[in-house]
Amino acid sequence: MRILLKVAITAVALWVATLLIAGVDVEGDDTGRRILTLVGVAVIFGLVNAVIKPIVKTLGCAFYILTLGLFGLVVNALLLLLTGWLAEQFSLPFEVTGFWPAFAGAIVVGVVGWVLDLLIKDDD
Repeated sequence: MRILLKVAITAVALWVATLLIAGVDVEGDDTGRRILTLVGVAVIFGLVNAVIKPIVKTLGCAFYILTLGLFGLVVNALLLLLTGWLAEQFSLPFEVTGFWPAFAGAIVVGVVGWVLDLLIKDDD
């Protein structure tokens, strides 16, 4: 149940990013298709964060320490770019057009996800 809740929170956070950030877009006129696309991208984003982020954090530990954690923003932006590329490979109409939209989008996704996680209490 917790996984489904996290996917839903991430999908909403990605949707907010598409509304606020030019360059992070989900295509399509059909609302149902857009929702399914956001859920699919949320699953991809979750898998990318679960598999690749720990490896990058381990290998880039010195950069995290040297930059007082700000390197994490760059890593999150690159992971969002990778998610956009993977979504394209799966023919999902989700696009991240460059590093700076990914950087801003990663901040929005992180903040919105954090706020929603705080608001939705889970007893697990």
